Amino acid sequence: MPLAKGACVSSGRVAIVTGASSGIGRALTERAVRAGWNVFAVGRRTERLAELAQLLEGATGTLVTLALDLRTPRAAQRIVRDTLTHFERIDVLVNNAGGVAVGPLAEQSDGALHEQFETHVIVPLALTREALPALRATKGQIFYVGSGVARIPVGTLGAYPPAKAAVRNLARIVRNELRADGIAVTYVDPGAVATEFMTRAGFAGPPPSLAVSPYDVGRRIFAAFETRRPVVNAVPWQTFFVALGEALPAVTDFILQRAPGIIGGESLSSAAAPEALPPAPEEPEPDATPASALEAALEPHAARMKKLNLSVSFVRGILTPERELELGDVAMRWAGMPNKNERALTNDVLDALAAAGYLAHLEPERYRVVRAAED
Repeated sequence: MPLAKGACVSSGRVAIVTGASSGIGRALTERAVRAGWNVFAVGRRTERLAELAQLLEGATGTLVTLALDLRTPRAAQRIVRDTLTHFERIDVLVNNAGGVAVGPLAEQSDGALHEQFETHVIVPLALTREALPALRATKGQIFYVGSGVARIPVGTLGAYPPAKAAVRNLARIVRNELRADGIAVTYVDPGAVATEFMTRAGFAGPPPSLAVSPYDVGRRIFAAFETRRPVVNAVPWQTFFVALGEALPAVTDFILQRAPGIIGGESLSSAAAPEALPPAPEEPEPDATPASALEAALEPHAARMKKLNLSVSFVRGILTPERELELGDVAMRWAGMPNKNERALTNDVLDALAAAGYLAHLEPERYRVVRAAED
């Protein structure tokens, strides 16, 4: 697939991010490019990468995208070669791409087993090997994104848990091997994240009460670009309970057998409908008289909100005083993986709320709630 941009950019720090077309990878890419980093973003979905490139037009940093399945022969060599062609250096390598297969581990096909281990273990190690000369030159950093299931083996997720256990293991080995080269190695436990990763595979995903935003995880990973911490526990309280569950395997297995929905491993076909958002109330027609000050503030966008299924009740629910809101996070919460129209509507709604005195601007695309919606 063609690269998004062809000009060589030789200034600024450079990161490779895999799995950049959605979820954590997309959130991290957005944050890094806006902060002035040059990012070589790799993902499988051309249209998602194109949307990301359009979103980041005019940002401080430079984005180059490559639509590529990491399991393509010599993918690692191509990614590293093209990154150096465009940016001439590599400071950070983020191995974030992942995949999960539905079904019991003992019944997985050879193809499914190989795909999961290749994506999570073999390709990240191949990328590490290919990028080593450039990383040695910059005394750079390598990230391996793991999972809580690396410590608590969970059924129904195929080879995903053992593959992530291998990631946790290999991160420690590579860290020890590369310490003398001045290369930092960081293992990331992202926690239970609200992305389409699980639902795309046919699972219900984590319950809303436990799920965290990929933008929060991306923010913590990006912070580690500077701190170079060996481990990033994106949701410390979840990591605590994972460690407790690891220490009490019999109790943990008992609980998970009876409540697989805790970690999102319940099939969508058998799971109850998720509670994510309350049912949307009847929305007023665009020419109707608004029933509240909040609806009056949103009235210019009422028709688009109705068309795209953004409910007033959702907007009311995010207006908790002193809460900080980020545009991408809000869009993710109501639209899943927002397209450009859903993101544009989110931007217009947040601006309308700011104009009506519900929000205060902190910085571009970031707000603080200053008052709640009236009953």
